Amino acid sequence: MNNLQINSKPEVEQVFGKYPKSVLNKMLQLRKLIIETADGIEEIKALEETLKWGEPSYLVKKGSTIRIDWKKNSPDQYAVYFNCLTKLVPTFKIVYKDIFRFEGNRAIIFQLDDKLPVTELKKCISIALTYHKVKHLPFLGL
Repeated sequence: MNNLQINSKPEVEQVFGKYPKSVLNKMLQLRKLIIETADGIEEIKALEETLKWGEPSYLVKKGSTIRIDWKKNSPDQYAVYFNCLTKLVPTFKIVYKDIFRFEGNRAIIFQLDDKLPVTELKKCISIALTYHKVKHLPFLGL
């Protein structure tokens, strides 16, 4: 591993603390996957954990922001959000059309009772974290 430096804003923990118990473990699992993935990418030395639009968000140099959230108006699902102006979700839709459900060009959606496809999700996270390095590649290098 990389000895990743995580710069976490205290308000992120407050957001995690407000999730219903049934959702909290899912959100913590997504957070762990993002941190593990970032830690496994040699050129990433620091990960910023902050809030964007009130949602836990993860930023690295040369990457595209990743957000995660659960919303009260869709209580049976949670999501990983990507910048909708990038080629991320449109590419994921082509490569992983049989694995993930999507919301527009901005999110991968999970039902609370879904088993996470960890290998594929970590690949998506990795591509987002290195986006500015891979954005010119066919299918973002997937």
